[in-house]
Amino acid sequence: MIYFNCNGKLFTEGSLVVGADSRALRYGDGLFETMKMKDGLLILEDEHFARLWKGMVVLQFDIPIHFTPGKLQKEISVLIKKNNHENNTRIRLHVFRGDGGLYDAKNNIPNYIIQSWALPEGAGEWNSNGLVAGIYEEAKKACDILSNLKHNNYLAYVLGAIKAKKEKWNDAVMLNTFGRICDTTIANIFLINGEVISTPALKEGGVAGIMRKKIIQELIHLSWNIVEKEITTNELLNADEVFFTNSIYNIRWVQRIDDKVYANRITQKIYAAIIPTI
Repeated sequence: MIYFNCNGKLFTEGSLVVGADSRALRYGDGLFETMKMKDGLLILEDEHFARLWKGMVVLQFDIPIHFTPGKLQKEISVLIKKNNHENNTRIRLHVFRGDGGLYDAKNNIPNYIIQSWALPEGAGEWNSNGLVAGIYEEAKKACDILSNLKHNNYLAYVLGAIKAKKEKWNDAVMLNTFGRICDTTIANIFLINGEVISTPALKEGGVAGIMRKKIIQELIHLSWNIVEKEITTNELLNADEVFFTNSIYNIRWVQRIDDKVYANRITQKIYAAIIPTI
């Protein structure tokens, strides 16, 4: 039996905990964090909770004094023990507003749901076969105060994922409203040209990824030439190497995007230098 936590109480998987008046259901009014637990420890937990709290401020939640990262950490620990998911686990923490219409929310206090899933063997290890991806162009991300958040209005990514599945891609590269590279449906994106590593600046509309931030910090520490900037699709398709990053799979080498095939010499060096230390 698998359980989840809703507002501090455990329910069995499949239990109904929100109704038709939920603003999360009606408007996508909320945020989420996807975290990894390895050997009983949350990876980069302070960064995840800092991003969540920043997002709650942007979405104008009224955060009670007792609603703290420490409280959520304890409830995550209880849940993963109940589910026997302590070794290598994906955790989704969903924070959302309660019931109400667009102009008449009952209150702005955060509700929350915590779920956990056991990760497959080898999740986060070097992917020697490489990913296959494509560029999704139909729905584009705006560059605004919401674009760096992991918020519940995920339709552009949903459509990108549907396209990826239809085309048999592992992931889809997303564009912003200017037609430049933003991120992917589940990851941030890095390009390598010669000895220069680049990634879309956050003002380009991508999610402010926790692993993205960590990789940039480590690359700077290791004296790599890392640049955050505007990146066009032409630059992407002419790069020497490409890799994707997220909190669950760390760094994943991209073998092909459309008809472009990429090398992995430097990506593999970066993986070996950084990931074992996280």
